[in-house]
Amino acid sequence: MKSADMGAPRPSRRWVRGATGALASLAAVGALAGCGGSSDSSSTSSGSGSASAGGGANLALVAYSTPQTAYDALIPKFQATAGGKGVTFSESYGASGAQSRAVATGQPADVVAFSTTPDVTRLVKSGIVAKTWNANPEKGIVTDSVVVLVVRKGNPKHITGWDDLIKPGVTVITPNPSTSGSARWNILAAYGAQIKEGKTPAQALVYLRTLITQHVKQEDASGRAALQTFAGGEGDVLISYENEAIGAQKKGIAVDYVIPKQTILIETPIAVTTKSAHATQAQAFVNWLWTPEAQTLWAQQGYRPVDPSVLAQFAGKFPTPPQLFTIKTLGGWTAVSKTFFDPAGGSVTKIEQAANFPTASS
Repeated sequence: MKSADMGAPRPSRRWVRGATGALASLAAVGALAGCGGSSDSSSTSSGSGSASAGGGANLALVAYSTPQTAYDALIPKFQATAGGKGVTFSESYGASGAQSRAVATGQPADVVAFSTTPDVTRLVKSGIVAKTWNANPEKGIVTDSVVVLVVRKGNPKHITGWDDLIKPGVTVITPNPSTSGSARWNILAAYGAQIKEGKTPAQALVYLRTLITQHVKQEDASGRAALQTFAGGEGDVLISYENEAIGAQKKGIAVDYVIPKQTILIETPIAVTTKSAHATQAQAFVNWLWTPEAQTLWAQQGYRPVDPSVLAQFAGKFPTPPQLFTIKTLGGWTAVSKTFFDPAGGSVTKIEQAANFPTASS
């Protein structure tokens, strides 16, 4: 079924840094805020709920906004291992690009966990992360996900795929790509889906221009803030991570989600910094996140495991989209970052500017 809502006026667009005061008052958003990250400004908490009283290393974990609830489950389990005994954590969550830039300009970090690989390679260039950070079998990727279309319960707009997002009367929420790694994945998923449908690159860019300038109602600074906005009642569709949609449902938010036929595999990296004063403990934590125990916990939090044996156990929970593609399909991050997101002339940067959304240096 397709939407019958025709002739609605072009939505107004807003740029929001974090959740608004009105949204914060809503119960659904309150539930999210109690366990979620911030937008473009980091939220930091010292220690963890089951931190060992024995003292020892305190690891500064600087991460993108969405996995805070996952780390709430993972950290106590690590602390119960031999390698985690006595280790405590200081955690900072925010928009991936903003977090990466903060570490590049001096924010302390022992472990960085970002939404996109370029947010790690920025730190490689400045010597904060070693060039060999991705020299393991997983190539530095700790979890996978896919881009999905989150809709209101019952899917009242009858959203089935990307073409439905540009129908008259449909308003869309997605983060801003100048700060959010989630936003970049979303945009690349939408673009790549058009290519998979047989369109030319020029036609795929026309789709992006139509989507962003005519249907995107609001761009928050991070994926988590965008979810809070959608939970507060804004928009008909939220473009987001599959794990965010699963997490929202677990919290009782009245949403469903559609896995498009064509979508991108989200690969999220993690690394230990060269500045860490507790490199042994930091590496032990990162290594543990690839163990079957930790990968199972990731899966239970809605993330697709990168351990094939664990993923096989959750095959029913994580179906493979018929036309799933990766960042390599689009040329890899180096080419994509320049072509789409270059602040001086990237194709998406120009579309964002035409839509009156702010852009910033990468």
